[in-house]
Amino acid sequence: MTPLVSPVLDSVKYHPWSRLVLTVLSAKNKVEFINGVIPCPPESDPSFSSWICCNNIVVSWLVHSVSVPIPKNIIWMDKALDIWNDLKACYSQYDLSRISDLQMKVSFLNQCDLSKLRVIWDELNNFKPDPVCSCNDSSLITQRKREDQVMQFLCDLNDQYNNIKVHVLLMKPVPAITKFFFPCCSARTTT
Repeated sequence: MTPLVSPVLDSVKYHPWSRLVLTVLSAKNKVEFINGVIPCPPESDPSFSSWICCNNIVVSWLVHSVSVPIPKNIIWMDKALDIWNDLKACYSQYDLSRISDLQMKVSFLNQCDLSKLRVIWDELNNFKPDPVCSCNDSSLITQRKREDQVMQFLCDLNDQYNNIKVHVLLMKPVPAITKFFFPCCSARTTT
C-alpha cells in the first residue's frame, strides 16, 4: 500500500508529517477519525459497520505512513484516534533545542527570502501553537505573534531602511509582512 503522505514519519519530523496527514485526511473527509469528532458508535448502531470500515482505512493509511520500526508500536491498535494520539505523544515533544535552532536560523537568514522565513515561522508555530480558546485573547495572541514577526524582519534591515521601519511600526494595526516586504527587498537589490 502507498503511504498517505511522503515523507513518512520518522522519529524527528513529526510536526511537518502531522500537518500533511491532517491536510490529506481533511481532503478525504476522514480527519474526524483522528480528532475524535466521530467516536465509535455502539455495535447495535446501524452506522457501526460503516464506521469500522472508514476507521480501518485511516488505520491502514497511518500504519503505512510511518517508517520502520514505528509500525510495531501501533499495529495492534484498533482505532485511528488511538494511533494518532500515541504518535503525537511519542514524537511531538516540545523541543526547546529545535525552537532555539529555528529562531537562530531566522536571525541569520537573508530577510529577502520570505518563503524561507515563512517555513521557519510555520515550524515554530507547530512547536508553539497559539492556545485555543473562545475568548477575545485569541485574536490578540495572533496579532502579537504577527507583530513579533514584523519586528523580527525589520530588525535585520540596514539603517538605509529606517524610513520604512518607522513608517511600518507607526501603523495601527501593524500590517502583514506581505504589505511592505516587496518594497524593502526591491530597494535592497537596487542599492
